[in-house]
Amino acid sequence: MRSKHYPNLFEPIKIGKVEIKNRYMLAPMGPGGFCNADGSFNERGVEFYVERARGGAGLIMPGVTKVENDIEPCELPMMPCPTLNPVNFIKTARLMTERVHSYDAKIFLQLSAGFGRVGIPGLVKTAIGPSEIPHRWLPDVTCRALTIEEIRTYIRKFADSAEICQKAGFDGVEIHAVHEGYLLDQFAIKFFNRRTDAYGGSLEKRLRFATDIVKAIKVRCGQDFPVTLRYSIKSFIKDWLKGGLPGEEFLEKGRDIEEGIEAAKLLEAAGYDALNGDVGSYDSWYWSHPPMYQDKGLYLPYNEILKQAVDIPVITAGRMDDPELASRAIAEGKTDMIGLGRPLLADADIPNKVRAGQADTIRPCLSCQEGCMGRLAKYTMISCAVNPAAGRERDYALTPALKKKHVVIVGGGVAGMEAARVAALRGHQVDLYEAGDKLGGVVLAGGVPDFKEDDLALLDWYRNELQDNQVNIHLNTPVSRDTFNDIRPDTVVIATGSQAKKFDIPGASQVYTATDVLLGHQNAGESTLIIGGGLVGCETALWLKNQGKQVYIVEREDELLSLAGPLCHANSDMLLELLDYKNVQVFTRSKVTEQTNDGVVIYHQDSETKTLVPVDSVILAIGYDSERHLYDQIKYEIPDIHLIGDSRKVQNIMYAIWDAYEVARNI
Repeated sequence: MRSKHYPNLFEPIKIGKVEIKNRYMLAPMGPGGFCNADGSFNERGVEFYVERARGGAGLIMPGVTKVENDIEPCELPMMPCPTLNPVNFIKTARLMTERVHSYDAKIFLQLSAGFGRVGIPGLVKTAIGPSEIPHRWLPDVTCRALTIEEIRTYIRKFADSAEICQKAGFDGVEIHAVHEGYLLDQFAIKFFNRRTDAYGGSLEKRLRFATDIVKAIKVRCGQDFPVTLRYSIKSFIKDWLKGGLPGEEFLEKGRDIEEGIEAAKLLEAAGYDALNGDVGSYDSWYWSHPPMYQDKGLYLPYNEILKQAVDIPVITAGRMDDPELASRAIAEGKTDMIGLGRPLLADADIPNKVRAGQADTIRPCLSCQEGCMGRLAKYTMISCAVNPAAGRERDYALTPALKKKHVVIVGGGVAGMEAARVAALRGHQVDLYEAGDKLGGVVLAGGVPDFKEDDLALLDWYRNELQDNQVNIHLNTPVSRDTFNDIRPDTVVIATGSQAKKFDIPGASQVYTATDVLLGHQNAGESTLIIGGGLVGCETALWLKNQGKQVYIVEREDELLSLAGPLCHANSDMLLELLDYKNVQVFTRSKVTEQTNDGVVIYHQDSETKTLVPVDSVILAIGYDSERHLYDQIKYEIPDIHLIGDSRKVQNIMYAIWDAYEVARNI
């Protein structure tokens, strides 16, 4: 694959009169951690965006920049805002745009009207909307309808912000957004907009807010200053807080494709120079922020329709990191440009690697959304599960070790492999010992379901990295206390991982761990009961159900995924809705007590009743215990020793990798 090139991904394209050197764009993402309290960009933000320009993206698109902070005040610093302190905004942004231009890349800034009914509690201080409608997150809150004067203020602020951006060296702006159910989208969708004035009623009037904005910017900045639009041709809204799943038949209450085509034509006529297209809404968030349960390139069928409706360029993101898929999509006329958001968090050099014919060296995005969307919503700081340096490029840059050491890593899971990779990159001599015959640890099993293919791709990436960096790998080599008497390393890193928890069920014989079933060591049969409704249990249930098995889940807690579930609710929502849609029967606040000749006995704590379920097997998915026996034996015998990953604390891939990176970059 290293010799394969994709020339059409590197052909120039124009948005308006601005030429982009290739078809790759850094897709706009929430800029948590990248700005100051006065709305200007901080050094961390500058380094983040410049790194993606250095990596070869033709267009850089910093995301979600507020145009005002009075009508819908948000806690700062959360998002940039040009109108708060225009002088300092220009000063800091100019440093960024000049550096981005050094790499022959262009940079547009995404300007946002804000959240409306989807404002995140704790970050957004007030609830506004086109009409008096329910808040997305706060069931007892009704949004206040914007006044005409406030709408006009917004439009003026968009023009002000675009002019400030122009002075700061940005090549264009994008309007956020008739997309995902944000404020402008709420105005555009009849389900949310009940107004009877000039901004409600017909489609033209519901789009007037968005069309007035582009007209005002063109008047202020000139017709040659590009203005693109983040746009969703379809909403996937079944009802309030209810989304439609892939393949599900339902009545669209948001924007359907027919109206989406008509709206796109009106928006193009108003002056927009490109459409950055997707589908979805906050009521169906797993479309707007697709987890691994969504197909690769999931927006392409919709943007192909969009591209046939308009003459301006169409940009497509949404799990588009495979260059073969991206190249084919452009060749077949389904899109004009490729947006990469999360993949460029995982690997900032994707465009350069693809151009050089080295696509197999790309570090894959897992679509886990732990370090990006989940962490952004929870901690207001963007990062990446597989790339700890994302969002802190300067602070976490690797430097050569001042003194070369012999480093021994015990354990070949992701924590051990990351520690080995980083230590080797810094110049140390590294030996990695693994008791089994394969590297990968618990991810070998976790990556078995077809929707987890990128987990296995990550393991392949690690194996290649270790080989390229001359890490000495010792498979089938258990390590004991005596081992260190012979090799005497300078530094030891223990990454021995974890073991699946087990317990006995009276009367049961066909009881397996999820790991054994996933790896094919045991056959679950045609019907199975999974004990444990965490992430492993739920994903195993979905995988088996997709094979046509009858699957039950028993969980002690009030609901599934209540303990250590995905940080991003797009992932958890979609997984839970898929289980329900596919008729996986779930028993919460319940436990298995025994198995009789007639089936497994489930005791329900609330009703104090029992259910009998006949199944071929029982699968245990009740968590993992840290494996740290070796560490405990030698922790006082080796001066420089570290315990990382699951062996330190059972968590997830992100924290295993972050542990390893932090320790190894300081050896």
